[in-house]
Amino acid sequence: MSLITYGAIMQSMLTPDKNGQFENINLGCDSIEGYEKCVAYFGATVGRFCNRIAHAKFSLDGAEYPLAVNCPPHSLHGGVKGFSHAIWQAEEIQMADVVGIRFTHTSTDGDEGFPGTMKVTADYLLNNDNELTIEFRATTDAKTVVNLTNHNYWNLGGVDSGKILDHVLQVDADESLAVDDTLIPDGSFASVADTDLDFREPRAIGERISVMQATSAKGYDHCYVVRQNGSEMGTKQLRSAASVYDPKSGRSMSIETTQPGIQLYTGNWLSGDEGTNGYNENDAFCLETQHFPDSPNVPHFPTTELNPGDEFHAATIHRFGLV
Repeated sequence: MSLITYGAIMQSMLTPDKNGQFENINLGCDSIEGYEKCVAYFGATVGRFCNRIAHAKFSLDGAEYPLAVNCPPHSLHGGVKGFSHAIWQAEEIQMADVVGIRFTHTSTDGDEGFPGTMKVTADYLLNNDNELTIEFRATTDAKTVVNLTNHNYWNLGGVDSGKILDHVLQVDADESLAVDDTLIPDGSFASVADTDLDFREPRAIGERISVMQATSAKGYDHCYVVRQNGSEMGTKQLRSAASVYDPKSGRSMSIETTQPGIQLYTGNWLSGDEGTNGYNENDAFCLETQHFPDSPNVPHFPTTELNPGDEFHAATIHRFGLV
């Protein structure tokens, strides 16, 4: 894997296919200028708050905090210049069976409208078992909210191999968040049974995507509720969230996470211009582990509040293999 300090971005990930041919399976840009123009968050570490916050505002202890309206009428992925546009500090990690980078960043009080000075670490670690671990930690000096994710765009056939509609996906979730036409949750949990969002059994991403393309989402752009079962990792459960494979190349990827949700996004807004580095609709998919969108405005969602003296911690493991 290759990573850069701009946005704590994973620029590429090379894995072998069933014939032993290595290809990059993670969309990115070829230059910093490309990333500066990019509107797709390729490979980025996204914060302070990934996904959407309704009407670009939230309240804490009676105080309202307005945010940038960068996805009208809402705020998206931390604002105009969120963590995905910051220059992070980087420290190499090298152990007997693990290599990687620890990124660190300090977001000052008022950054993009969020309260509190927040210190963040993002570890990207690759081990000898073909596992990529992404681990986030954050602390603050004043009460705030936090929701961190990685925004890798995957194409297991290789980044120039075409659409991902034949990729076979399974999502370990019985429910998704019900959303309005602007993809803001209404606070309810909707069963995926007998819907086009049902990936409880493996099926091709493109099998029923045409129905979703007729909606305002233009495809899949939905947060699933990860089932609450799994093994312990620290004080949180590491649970199976999703698995996917490409029948043509034989490459596979499975995901476990401590986060409560996983956002499936099928590159619906990749437009083929310089803002998406020439990539087009459905050239890749994202499986973003995260807390639920708009959580600060929905009290019964798992909390995204962070208090001084506490630490936010989340971990996600991607396992790469062959089928």
